[in-house]
Amino acid sequence: MGSKVEKQLQVISVLQWVLSFLVLGVACSVILMYTFCTDCWLLAVLYFTWLAFDWNTPKKGGRRSQWVRNWAVWRYFRDYFPIQLVKTHNLLTTRNYIFGYHPHGIMGLGAFCNFSTEATEVSKKFPGIRPYLATLAGNFRMPVLREYLMSGGICPVNRDTIDYLLSKNGSGNAIIIVVGGAAESLSSMPGKNAVTLRNRKGFVKLALRHGADLVPTYSFGENEVYKQVIFEEGSWGRWVQKKFQKYIGFAPCIFHGRGLFSSDTWGLVPYSKPITTVVGEPITVPKLEYPTQKDIDMYHAMYMEALVKLFDNHKTKFGLPETEVLEVN
Repeated sequence: MGSKVEKQLQVISVLQWVLSFLVLGVACSVILMYTFCTDCWLLAVLYFTWLAFDWNTPKKGGRRSQWVRNWAVWRYFRDYFPIQLVKTHNLLTTRNYIFGYHPHGIMGLGAFCNFSTEATEVSKKFPGIRPYLATLAGNFRMPVLREYLMSGGICPVNRDTIDYLLSKNGSGNAIIIVVGGAAESLSSMPGKNAVTLRNRKGFVKLALRHGADLVPTYSFGENEVYKQVIFEEGSWGRWVQKKFQKYIGFAPCIFHGRGLFSSDTWGLVPYSKPITTVVGEPITVPKLEYPTQKDIDMYHAMYMEALVKLFDNHKTKFGLPETEVLEVN
């Protein structure tokens, strides 16, 4: 009986996060606008006034809460899949880091659990390192959602924020960037290990400008937890996805997991497949205020090589055959 209750708590913990990811920002915006039309309008005015004064806080690292990061709900979230964080090398607290997280998957569930909560004990595995998971800046324009994200140490993935964290926030900062972004999510499907990286060099340029070491990170199983309808290149569906990606910053995916009460039905709950995030060896990067394209290309090539090596060294440990090859697009 106890295990059945625990399994349901795990399912509920995952569903609440999925719903938060999909609708919390829009729902809170609608509720606040509605509040303006009620007798509680003053509450909405007070919140928006405070929001105006607090607008730039996300760009300066936000307001992380150790209490929120240690909520019991995240341990149920972790155990549902389960999710595991594997450390391969120590990180110096005297350096700053940019983690490249791969692959994106549909929602980046491994990235969230490992770096925005303490469920997998990231602070104990990397003592003195402050992880900041970077996500779309548009999320921080959504009332209430922005507070929820900041409490976990999530920040906007834009140059101003990254420049601040790597130059004015001391050392020991680790910014986790899901390099493949929306483009990579469009090819996310079970059984596929592919990353969008070959022409993604902005994160390398930022690392060089600040002398932040690059850390390749691969999440085995991230693509296994949802099934997606893949639209072929040239189809109307892919055209719509690319337009959203270009003008809004995310690509709408048609995906499904399992149902709330049964794994035999379709729903928004991801499938309970293991996700193992392996943090690789840092690549030492010099500080170059004006890096040349040659510098960027060289360190980008080093990063790609390190990521493929990381994948090859660990793939058989997590259920992949020796013949599996990481596809770098």
